[in-house]
Amino acid sequence: MTVESEILPGVHPEKEVLLRNSFLYRTKVIPQGERIKLCIQCGTCTGSCPLSYAMDITPRKLIALFRAGDMESILRSKSIWICASCYTCQTRCPSLIKVTDILYALKRTAMEKKLFNKNIPTYALSYSFMKCIYKYGRLNEAQLILRFYLRTGLWKIINLIPLGIKLITKRRIKLTSEKIKAINDLRKIIKKAETFELPPEKEELAYIPEAVGYKAVS
Repeated sequence: MTVESEILPGVHPEKEVLLRNSFLYRTKVIPQGERIKLCIQCGTCTGSCPLSYAMDITPRKLIALFRAGDMESILRSKSIWICASCYTCQTRCPSLIKVTDILYALKRTAMEKKLFNKNIPTYALSYSFMKCIYKYGRLNEAQLILRFYLRTGLWKIINLIPLGIKLITKRRIKLTSEKIKAINDLRKIIKKAETFELPPEKEELAYIPEAVGYKAVS
């Protein structure tokens, strides 16, 4: 075993550094995203979450694992995909940590690095949705379902065939959609948006720095 391959105290492995940098970059565009470092591990987020019972890693433990340097376990967990975005954890956090928004940052990081929990194919639904929008400029439900099952297992769609036939015969869904008139303009907007470097949003202090501490008496 070489020195480089060993886990040295206080030094993250190269893979962990890459994952952390990608995640921290995304937290910079979250207003007050830097407050993640203020977590006191009180567990209010976990106690408030209506879906924590179904999670393999609770919200409190997610932040604990981040501090411990285990980003891969977080990104491969099903917890980040189970979140219902009810924002209860974020509302009740005594440290004002943007827990739900941080979970979204973890989802984007997992999709970027292709580290998924295979049992929770929510990422496939997200990919399929974006493909539909990019192709037609609008959502086509039949195309969305077909693209989703092409990614996750086409055989699973067999049970949905009777329902699909009913919906088609009653004209509730269409197999194809017409593209919107300005589809090329929409695609240009999407491509341009992907190149934007969003500026970090910093927390607005609830006090005047010059009015507290040594600055106030000097």
